[in-house]
Amino acid sequence: MDRKTFIRKTSVGILIGIPTMTLLSCSSSDNDSSPSPGTDDDQGSSDPNCLENGTDTSISANHGHSLSVSKDDVAAATEKSYTLSEGNGHTHEVTISKSQFETLQGNTQITATSTSDSGHTHNVTVSCLA
Repeated sequence: MDRKTFIRKTSVGILIGIPTMTLLSCSSSDNDSSPSPGTDDDQGSSDPNCLENGTDTSISANHGHSLSVSKDDVAAATEKSYTLSEGNGHTHEVTISKSQFETLQGNTQITATSTSDSGHTHNVTVSCLA
């Protein structure tokens, strides 16, 4: 085997071997005594629940805006418009519909698009907290 072939085969072995070893070392063990995600333990449920735990919001391409959607708003499931807090000298409005609140009641996240201001909009994602 010449030097070029040796280097090529060694490089391929390294490129395949390292990711394989990493994946194998990250696999779970049957001896793991910690509870699986989404199961109940002594501390209660770790499943997301908007009605019990409230919500979290994320805003795409954010530059200082924020929004809070309360548990009470989710429970009421009535269409509601919110003003995103001022960011970079402007605000946006976002409306969450009755059906979107009902989706949140089922503990599934929703995304709504804000009004346009300063030439852009934001996607606002509302998720249930665990």
